[in-house]
This record gives sequence, C-alpha cells and structure tokens, in this order.
Amino acid sequence: MEMRSSVVECVSHLVTTTTTTAQTVMSTREPKKRVTRKKKDPNAPKRSMSAYMFFANENRDIVKSENPNATFGQLGKLLGEKWKNMSTEDKEPYDAKAAADKKRYESEKELYNATKEK
Repeated sequence: MEMRSSVVECVSHLVTTTTTTAQTVMSTREPKKRVTRKKKDPNAPKRSMSAYMFFANENRDIVKSENPNATFGQLGKLLGEKWKNMSTEDKEPYDAKAAADKKRYESEKELYNATKEK
C-alpha cells in the first residue's frame, strides 16, 4: 500500500508540473499576427493569359454541351485532358495568342510603371 501511494505521488507531481509548464509556455507565446495583402491597383495592367487559358476559354462551351451534367471541376479535368492529348501543331495557334498577349502585357506594364514613377 505504501508503494502505491509513493507511485501516485510521483505521477501526480509529474502531471502538475507538466500542466504548469504547458500553461507557462502557452501564456508566454505571442498571438499570431495577421498577414494583410496589398490592395491591387485598379489601373495596373491585366496579366497575360497562357496558351491553355486561351484554349480553355475557346472550348469550354463545347465541352459543356458534350457533358451537360459535368460539374465545374469535371469540366476543368476534361479540358485539361484535351489539352494534354493535343499535338504541338494543334497548340500553335494558342501559343501564338499567348505570345501576343504577353507582348501586350509587357508594353502596358512599361507604360504603367513609367506613369507610376512620376
């Protein structure tokens, strides 16, 4: 019986010291700081679209009419599969559109940065 009481005392001592230590650690922590994003400038140029985005915008209605019960996510998967299965020759018009859009964005960005610095 005496052995049992000494074990209980040891265990109870451990429990009280660990909770005290845990409480101390919790009380010394600083609260997490919230990260705030910068607000986008409404005059900033719109980013360029990728070749896939041109393809998806052009073919979304076709895929949707072929699969009327498909969800938004399923439509994305179907469009992605179509894009992956296309040959590089079939992707060329979309790549050309993407390159032209990238040039548009870069020129608009230069103009925007020049006016922004003044």
